[in-house]
Amino acid sequence: MSDARADTQTEALQELGEGIAARQPDAVRSVTVAHGELTLEVVAASLPGLVRHLRDDETCRFSTLVDITAVDWPSRKARFDVVYHFLSMYRNHRIRLKVALREDEIMPSIIAIHPSANWFEREVFDMFGILFSGHPDLRRILTDYGFRGYPLRKDFPTTGYTELRYDEALKRVVYEPVDLVQEYRQFDFMSPWEGAQYVLPGDEKGEEKPKEATK
Repeated sequence: MSDARADTQTEALQELGEGIAARQPDAVRSVTVAHGELTLEVVAASLPGLVRHLRDDETCRFSTLVDITAVDWPSRKARFDVVYHFLSMYRNHRIRLKVALREDEIMPSIIAIHPSANWFEREVFDMFGILFSGHPDLRRILTDYGFRGYPLRKDFPTTGYTELRYDEALKRVVYEPVDLVQEYRQFDFMSPWEGAQYVLPGDEKGEEKPKEATK
């Protein structure tokens, strides 16, 4: 993309963001455009109203919810950023909403506006422990029943929690400590494959002794 075209796109996104902020002053805290992407920092309580405006307003028409995720900042007072990505296929624009959230705060659900938010919000709850008020079925979606902790928090230990499985001998569900079969995030050697106790397909050929040349 040429510099002139990139500047034009940045100006258009900046104008769009400032227009949204002007129409939703209680919801939008800041507008930034970086790397060709528009980001709005949003007040948590005002999120549903803003999302509805982005969907219905003719200058926006962000009708597609692409994703909901979160970022953990353990040292920050507002520990989490809850992040929403929307797409306007009518205007060929994308927008990102970021909501700074304390650990004891609850996010309002947007399922009434975008039903596809259902599983996204459950995943954020499962991975980060963030609660969504108004969600009709907020329970874990990726981890096992009875799982403790939130795996994408940066203080989540790599070992030490329990896992659940069905024991054929006992004919019941049992809980036992998580047992990682190989080192995880701990590489004390030059190569992550060094010290592996298995042979990859084809490696055995390198160990074969060359045949003696016939005279």
